[in-house]
Amino acid sequence: MAKMGTVWDRTAEFLSDNLGAILPVALLAFFVPASIEGSFQAAKTGGGPELVLSLYAVQLAFGILSLWGSLTISAMALDMASARGAGVIGRDRLLPALAVSVLLFAVMFLLVLPVPLALQLNGYDLMEIARGANAGLGPQIAGGIALYGLVLLGLLLWIGARLLITNAVIVREKRMFSALRQSWKLTRGMTWRIIGVILLFALVSWVSMLAANMVFGSIFALVTGGPAEGITLAGVLTSIVVAAVQTGFTVLVPAFTAKLYLALAADAGLREGAFRA
Repeated sequence: MAKMGTVWDRTAEFLSDNLGAILPVALLAFFVPASIEGSFQAAKTGGGPELVLSLYAVQLAFGILSLWGSLTISAMALDMASARGAGVIGRDRLLPALAVSVLLFAVMFLLVLPVPLALQLNGYDLMEIARGANAGLGPQIAGGIALYGLVLLGLLLWIGARLLITNAVIVREKRMFSALRQSWKLTRGMTWRIIGVILLFALVSWVSMLAANMVFGSIFALVTGGPAEGITLAGVLTSIVVAAVQTGFTVLVPAFTAKLYLALAADAGLREGAFRA
């Protein structure tokens, strides 16, 4: 059975040996979008509907660019091609990965849908809640939503662990929706270990980005003259620092999942001839 320690070692070795090739992809696909998106919330404050819709469209484009970056790094970590060739593979596998992402989003939407339906049926104004108004939920409906949220969180965490290597399967085996079934199959027996890795990664990345935001945000606010409304120099500089930290963790995900896929595929006895053309 694949050992997480070995997978982490192989991931670290890949990143250190290929840093020069990974850096341009990370800058283009992760760092630049994250740096710009960091100022979007401030830009939306007081902005009209047209501006808000435009920013959402830009965020969608950035999401697609980031997906390409993840697929490209996956191809490199899977030893399929050099940096240039990996970029082509990422481009070629982008549409299948997008289709799978849309499917997963639709499933997640359906799982979350009971919450607004319950609120609507109990007479609560969803538009007011969306605007941040105090809904004044009764104890019964609040308790029910909280319980459902906890169960849903656990379910999504378990599903996420089983589907963690989906993108690696899409890249290596040239699958689309069947990549979900293959990921589910390969991760059997590893669910709790993967969940532990996900929780640890989420905690470390969240604390790191929160610390960068608070520490550097405070420093930049003091240097540039304190807080102000809208987009500020302090906010832009803080977004850049947080984006740098976020980029490091974002690069780690496709590299780790690719190495995990290779380990699980080896355990399952998959060889080159088993991969789909």
